[in-house]
Amino acid sequence: MEYILAIDQGTTGTTTLLFDTHLNRIAEASVEFEQYFPKPGWVEHDLNDIWNTVIQTVRNVTQNIDSRKILAIGITNQRETLCFWDRNTSEPLARAIVWQDRRTSEICEHLRRRGLESYYQDHTGLLIDPYFSGTKAAWALTHWSDIKNAHRAGRLAAGTMDSYLIARFTGGAVHVTEPSNASRTLCFHLSNHKFDADLCQGLGVPLDIWPEVYPSVGRFAATQGFKGLPDGIPIMGVLGDQQSALLGQACVKEGSAKCTYGTGAFLLVNTGSQPAKSKHRLLTTIAWALKADDYTYALEGSAFMAGAAVQWVRDGLQFIEESAEIEVLANSVASSEGVIFVPALTGLGAPYWKPNATGMFTGITRGTTRAHMARAVLEGIAFQNVDILTAMEKDMGKPLAVMNVDGGASANNLLMQFQSNVLGVPLRRPKYLETTGLGAIFAAGLGAGIWTDLSEIEKTWKEDRSFQPQFSESDRQESMVQWHRAVARTMHCG
Repeated sequence: MEYILAIDQGTTGTTTLLFDTHLNRIAEASVEFEQYFPKPGWVEHDLNDIWNTVIQTVRNVTQNIDSRKILAIGITNQRETLCFWDRNTSEPLARAIVWQDRRTSEICEHLRRRGLESYYQDHTGLLIDPYFSGTKAAWALTHWSDIKNAHRAGRLAAGTMDSYLIARFTGGAVHVTEPSNASRTLCFHLSNHKFDADLCQGLGVPLDIWPEVYPSVGRFAATQGFKGLPDGIPIMGVLGDQQSALLGQACVKEGSAKCTYGTGAFLLVNTGSQPAKSKHRLLTTIAWALKADDYTYALEGSAFMAGAAVQWVRDGLQFIEESAEIEVLANSVASSEGVIFVPALTGLGAPYWKPNATGMFTGITRGTTRAHMARAVLEGIAFQNVDILTAMEKDMGKPLAVMNVDGGASANNLLMQFQSNVLGVPLRRPKYLETTGLGAIFAAGLGAGIWTDLSEIEKTWKEDRSFQPQFSESDRQESMVQWHRAVARTMHCG
């Protein structure tokens, strides 16, 4: 028996998967790590914490196999989070600045006042927002002396989480990334397929800190000095987490779409071999590059809070002890009784892009209970996706026929049914929900030649359950009116 190993390095934890070459899951292990919030709006990760979760989960899934039979490693990762490490030692130079972090709001506002947003949208497919990595690099080089000194000494390596993990897996042998991650930095040219000097200059970021770009599928490097794995296992596929979920959901044809309910909610539609510029404040991004001249693009809308809102109900409000309990609590009432929750706990993402917006409950009365509030949180996760899909359909010029769903929160039947109701679109949930890690398995398998083309990936998809819209059009429209009133209040207060 031969195997593929996949690392799914996410925002709150790391999951490692071991599959055989017949796509049977052999083992899986997950470990969470600490989140750091040094100031309001700041979110950081300790890279050593993350690396330790990788070591632990890899050891857990490989303890009962012959690791020499691992044919390939795939990596998928939280995307815009920016890492800084020493090129010579691979040791972290600072905490990572997480994609949710809002510290660069003033930098972004300054760039917009200079009239640069249309320039960056045209060349990168992105809008100017603290979400993306480039302004994080500019901030760190200005405010963190260790980062400035390392750059002056020629020791600074900066990159998204995939670059850091590859450096650690290979003993610092390479500083590389791939297009789906690179396209989230504001420094990578969408058509020229390279980090661009002019884009970097506009942000005040040196070009030389960024990694070399390889196709998403193929040999990146091989393990060296990783305790628990033999040297020489090739890393054969790398994708940012949402693009990986798009592949894991077998959305390989133009027009196919998925929504992943992870820490945030991320809707992507495959737009084929040409980038589709959004006129409705969505993102044009690279889905994957099978070869240096074979790129697939996607339109994306990102909502920053989905599963993280449920975690907040668990840890902040302390309404529940386990995240899965929210469905039982929310189902204990027939409706939210007019309570609406706008989950702008780290600002509002697409299509609003309001980084300073804050979360809000509206419609609370003397009769409101924690069950009504819990239900409103789930409904708020669904409502925000309607705005994204509406913008997406306008950009595509046609309605979406069906959407695949995945991620941990997609197991919540109440949330999925309400999502279908307010979207007015059928949802399809696969048997295997963790499609982000599955996409990394597919990418590594494509790189290793286990699968020869995307049509073979498409044949593997299996449905668990579908959800059909149950709202009348008038009910759907009325619910959206109430939602938009709540969003307007949030925008005003933020």
